[in-house]
Amino acid sequence: MRVVFVHGACVRDGAWWWHRTAELLEERGVLSVAPALPSCGEAELPAGAAGPGLPEDIAAVRQALLDSDEPTVVVAHSYGGIVTADAAAGVGTIRHLVMVSSYLPEVGQSLSDFGDADPAPFLDIDPDTGTFGVRPEFLVNTFLQDCDPEVQAQAAHHLARQSVQVTGQPVRAAAWQQVPSTYLICTQDRGTPPRLQREFARRAGSVVELDTGHHPFLSRPTAVRDLLLSL
Repeated sequence: MRVVFVHGACVRDGAWWWHRTAELLEERGVLSVAPALPSCGEAELPAGAAGPGLPEDIAAVRQALLDSDEPTVVVAHSYGGIVTADAAAGVGTIRHLVMVSSYLPEVGQSLSDFGDADPAPFLDIDPDTGTFGVRPEFLVNTFLQDCDPEVQAQAAHHLARQSVQVTGQPVRAAAWQQVPSTYLICTQDRGTPPRLQREFARRAGSVVELDTGHHPFLSRPTAVRDLLLSL
C-alpha cells in the first residue's frame, strides 16, 4: 500500500510535518506523499484562476490520489479532514481513511460549521489580506507541547498564512461515508479539545485514542506508524 498525508491549516511544507512517521513507514517498505495545499500559499494555479481556496486544495489532493493505482490509506489531520472528505470521494484505490484530530463533514458543511462564533485565541485573522494564521507565541504550548525541542524549534519555519476562503466553502462529498474510516483522538490536544474530537469521531467507523497533543505523527511517530500498518 501507499499513504497520502493531508496536512492541517496554516502550515506549509507538508512533507516536513509528516516526516517522522513517513520515515518509519519507508523502513517497512511503505512509501508516502504529502501534497501541497494551494490555499496555504503553495502550488501554482492555472493562469486566470481565482485566489486559492478549498476547491484548489481538493483538486491538489485528488490529483495525488489519482497518481497511483496502488491501494492507498489517506491520513488527514485537522483541516485536512475537510479537504479529504471531498477529494477522496469515488477514488477506488482508497482502502482506509484515518482522521487525526480532524473533521468529518457532511455534504454541504464547511470548516466554519465546526467552530465557535469567535475565532480561537491562537489564530490571527487579517481581513485586509483575506488570510489567517497561527500566532507564533501560541504554537508550542497549544500544538506541540509534547514534541521534543528540535521539532518545536523547527515548526515555526513551516507555518503559513492561509486563505480565509477555506473556512466558509462547503464540501460536495463525504468520502468517510463510502470508505472504512478510523478516527484518532489526541487526548492531550490543546488546539482541538478531546471533547470535540469525540463528537466528531462518532461519524467514523472506528475510534482510537492516543495520549498525545495535536501532532502525534511528530511526537509519537511509532504509534502512528503501527496504527497505519495495522489497517
